[in-house]
Amino acid sequence: MKSGVVAVVGRANAGKSTLINVLVGEKVAIVSPKPQTTRDRILGILTRDDYQIVFEDTPGIYKASTLLNARMQKSTENSVKDVDLILFVIDGHEGVLDSDLEMLKKYSSQGVKTICAFTKIDIMPKEKLYSELTKFSDIEGVKVIPVSARKGKNLKELLNEILNCLPEGEPLYSDDVISNRSEKFMIAEIMREKILLLCDKEIPHGVAIIINEFSLREDGKVYDINLDVICEKYNHKAIIIGKQGKKLKEICTFARQGMEKFLDAKVFLTVYVKVKEGWRNNPSKLKEFGYSDENFN
Repeated sequence: MKSGVVAVVGRANAGKSTLINVLVGEKVAIVSPKPQTTRDRILGILTRDDYQIVFEDTPGIYKASTLLNARMQKSTENSVKDVDLILFVIDGHEGVLDSDLEMLKKYSSQGVKTICAFTKIDIMPKEKLYSELTKFSDIEGVKVIPVSARKGKNLKELLNEILNCLPEGEPLYSDDVISNRSEKFMIAEIMREKILLLCDKEIPHGVAIIINEFSLREDGKVYDINLDVICEKYNHKAIIIGKQGKKLKEICTFARQGMEKFLDAKVFLTVYVKVKEGWRNNPSKLKEFGYSDENFN
């Protein structure tokens, strides 16, 4: 049996989380068109009769501007130190940047087997694909596979290449586990995902979600969820709430639908929006909100 850990790395918004969700076949990480969506190292576990692949989704690589960002970048660097394979993801639609090639060379030279997934080929001009792929010609020992997660293009080839790189071994997790994260964690992430999708770009990155209550009623059919949306500025709070509460109502409706699909149950959702100025640079607040330095090691 093949079994191993695959660190999925690349610059922000390259399509890492979408690719993992599609490969695993379940929602294990939130996605949005905005960078810095993934904050934590999240495992997506794909188990079949003859193999188990543990995908480790990592925060996107970018220049850190806050203490939280710096810890996220540290998390990504730590992820590649003890894995069986690095899956480096590049956004094909955006094109190959010199910085992508530099990072790919860096990771492939660290002694860990490395594959490159060239994503989003379904939304890039076909005539552009060949010219972009030629940019990898001077990188030795790294197979580049053009894929589309949303269309399922070349995913079987990618999986086969991953399996070729993994060692023989026993499963790391039981076959009914698809993620290392709890339902409570995913509920908070779903709420943050909907804020990312529905709010202006300057707001979501300063948002944290605190779950106050997550309980299943005795009938086993309804969850009571009470949470706080933490933002950094009072004008951000006003934008999230919106005129006469319309924006917050839209966010909550969207989030509740996602939560109900994930939990396969009805959800009664209560949300409060609070301001904690500068929390992303405040060590005590980072610890309170689950982003302590220890959590990123």
